[in-house]
Amino acid sequence: MGKRHYGQFCGLAHAADLIGERWALLIIRDLFVSPKRFTDLRRGLPRIPTNVLSARLKELETEGVVERRVLPRPDGSVVYQLTEYGRDLEDIVLALGRWGARTMGEPGPDDIVTPDALVMALRSTFHAGAADGAELRYELRVGDVVAGAHVHDGKLDATTGELPEADLVIETGPAIKGLLTRELTAAEAVTSGAVRLTGDPALLDTFVQTFHLDRDLSVTEQSRS
Repeated sequence: MGKRHYGQFCGLAHAADLIGERWALLIIRDLFVSPKRFTDLRRGLPRIPTNVLSARLKELETEGVVERRVLPRPDGSVVYQLTEYGRDLEDIVLALGRWGARTMGEPGPDDIVTPDALVMALRSTFHAGAADGAELRYELRVGDVVAGAHVHDGKLDATTGELPEADLVIETGPAIKGLLTRELTAAEAVTSGAVRLTGDPALLDTFVQTFHLDRDLSVTEQSRS
């Protein structure tokens, strides 16, 4: 069965034709963090069938969104990375993440957090204006998933894995959503035990000011009615 198309002469319809298939946007999300081997993508998207991952990569490559690159020897592995055309999706992907988070409920028992998803959450909620002149390193631990955020003079470097010499290590779980949406204050998070900190506790408030979602409360109320 061939790939379905909307059959409309419209930029939005064409964009949906290119990246609207199931799993395509999550593949793109993960490639924004770093180029990846097929096995890396499979590990980061544990519920995607192998044949579907192969099909999506082939489609995205055909459409000029993703390309393959051979790593230098002695590695020699093939990795997938975004093309320049694919990288133009960055602001769109980050905005979609923010938009979806506005009405996202609590995590279900089978929902997972992946390292790449956590990095992109940090990138999408980063407020450069709140970080002017700052030089801080945060390590965020959500269960077993770890990401680092190096904030320096209004810029962010977010990476998967531990961040050496972090000024503050934040260990939490589902409460990360409440912190990023500012439904939970830094003081409430600490008092309730929703987070555990290593480092200067006062920096948690700075973290929340720097990383947060400007949530439209009217949308939240509408979704509950």
